Amino acid sequence: MIEMSEKQKMLAGEAYFPSNKQLQADRLNAKTVCHQFNQLSPNDYKQGMKLLKGLFGSTQSFWIEPHFYCDYGYNIHLGKQFYANHGCVILDGALVTIGDDVMLGPGVLISTATHPLNAEKRKKGIESAHSITIGNGVWIGMGAKILPGVTIGDNAVIAAGAVVNKNVLANTVVGGVPATFIKQIL
Repeated sequence: MIEMSEKQKMLAGEAYFPSNKQLQADRLNAKTVCHQFNQLSPNDYKQGMKLLKGLFGSTQSFWIEPHFYCDYGYNIHLGKQFYANHGCVILDGALVTIGDDVMLGPGVLISTATHPLNAEKRKKGIESAHSITIGNGVWIGMGAKILPGVTIGDNAVIAAGAVVNKNVLANTVVGGVPATFIKQIL
C-alpha cells in the first residue's frame, strides 16, 4: 500500500500535518502572490486579477478588492461574475467552489480548516480541512464567517456577521451566531 503525502491527506479531508515542507512551500507561494496583489496600485487592477488568476485552481470572470489572503489558492474555484470586497480571507486547505454571480461583503472569512477537539492531537499540530461549496447567486454579508464543510444553496443570503456552521438551503436568508433560518426568498 502506498502511503499518502500530507497534501493528499489534506485534499482527502483526512488529518494531516500542515508543517509538512511541501505544504509550507505551497502556503509561502500563495502568501507571496497575495502580498504582491495587496501592494499594487489601484491603477494596476488588471495585473492584480492576472496574479490571482494564476494562483487559483480555476476562474471565470472575477473581481477581488485588496486586501485578500488565502492559504494555497489552488483549491479555490470561482464561477462567473464573482466579487469579493476588501478584507476577504479564504483558508483553502480543501476545495472552495463558488458559483456564478456570488458577492462577498467586506471582511468575509471562508475557512475549510479545522483542528481536533482532543488537546493532545492539537499539540501535535494535526488539522483537517473540509470542502465548502457556495451556489450561484449567493450574497454573503459583511463580516460573515463560513465554516468547514458547509454548502450554501443557490440564491441564499447570509446576513452580515453570521457564523455559518451548517448547510444553507437555496433561496433562504440566514443570520446570527450560529446562523439560523430567517426567511424564505420568494
